Amino acid sequence: MSAAVVMHLPVIKNVHGNTLDVLGEAIVSGRYPPSQSIPPEPMLCEELGVSRTVVREAVKSLVAKGLLVTGPKLGTRVMPEEHWNWFDPDVVVWHSKIGLTREFLRDLQELRRVVEPAAVKLAAERATAQDIAEIELAYAGMKAAIEQGGDYVTHDLRFHQGLLRACHNRMLVQMSKALGALLRTSFEISTSRPDGPATSLPLHRAVLDAVIARSPPRAERAILTLIDSAREDIETVLASRRKLPSLSQPAPQLKARLPTTER
Repeated sequence: MSAAVVMHLPVIKNVHGNTLDVLGEAIVSGRYPPSQSIPPEPMLCEELGVSRTVVREAVKSLVAKGLLVTGPKLGTRVMPEEHWNWFDPDVVVWHSKIGLTREFLRDLQELRRVVEPAAVKLAAERATAQDIAEIELAYAGMKAAIEQGGDYVTHDLRFHQGLLRACHNRMLVQMSKALGALLRTSFEISTSRPDGPATSLPLHRAVLDAVIARSPPRAERAILTLIDSAREDIETVLASRRKLPSLSQPAPQLKARLPTTER
């Protein structure tokens, strides 16, 4: 099962996972400010109702994610945002729960504009028949979700992650896994606009057709058009002051509509 699917399934977390979420959200929300120490272990154990072992494991995880630093005479302190691992799905989810900012979404769109065009150009040169079949399957899932109702975002993620895998660059393939939660943020916002998915579907088709045609320049132009269209959708949603999605919840389901004439 792909990472994109796992992110959309309800997750029943254990004590460690719940403790990690509580502390992570407290840090991201600013309850524990940068350069300040978090409460000592005994206080956290009492507040959260967990053992010292659980608190210590959660702290270790937060250190690995760049949110905390520990050391002799230093204690356990919160790190500034620039040290956080913004490719970590947990960090993205915690940030979305306390409120996505315009700056965060700007950074995400700029990252997409840097990474995806280069990856898609390579995919147009290197994609195998199996790669294309998987991307075609993701596209078919997007189309079915629009026409019959269902989970559009999961298939959208599969489409873009399939493109990144099709470039057959190990570093970009690894990045496709890390980008999952970030991309979901963008997709859920852009698809919340009325007719957003139906409008973007032919733009996805153009990207796929360019890859199939082995045309890197055409593929690059198509993906830039798609990214810029998503940016416009996000700006429209932000301007409407509509409540933004939380990644802690399953992806919203589209309602069925009349079949499109798109392939």
